[in-house]
Amino acid sequence: MFCADSSSWVAYLSGSLGDDVEIIEAGLRDQSIRMAPMVISEILRDPLLPPAAEKSLLAIPMLDLVPGFWERAGKTRANLIKWKCKPKLADTLIAQVCIDHNMTLHARDTHFRPFAKYARLQLVLHGVLN
Repeated sequence: MFCADSSSWVAYLSGSLGDDVEIIEAGLRDQSIRMAPMVISEILRDPLLPPAAEKSLLAIPMLDLVPGFWERAGKTRANLIKWKCKPKLADTLIAQVCIDHNMTLHARDTHFRPFAKYARLQLVLHGVLN
């Protein structure tokens, strides 16, 4: 089981090539991919997203927020700030839901590196953004 960040989903939906796109395709085939609530929110903000794509994305099993999620997310963000990192709130929430479910996150966004280094996020980076 794994989760993909919106950076990888955007690549997948746009028809881009990449290891992460192949992993998403495989995860859809074997039903091993899970959706983080914050990621689906980021993807659905696209007004040009085709209705069929939206329907398919909403059919992917969603990761639940585990009790205490908001407190852990706040403490995770505070810990990264202590290490002189500048974690974005959305990245913190995505990372925390993956940490809570012991779920590997596949992403193209290097903003997740501090979460892997300081907060036990299992991260696989593909390509590089930012």
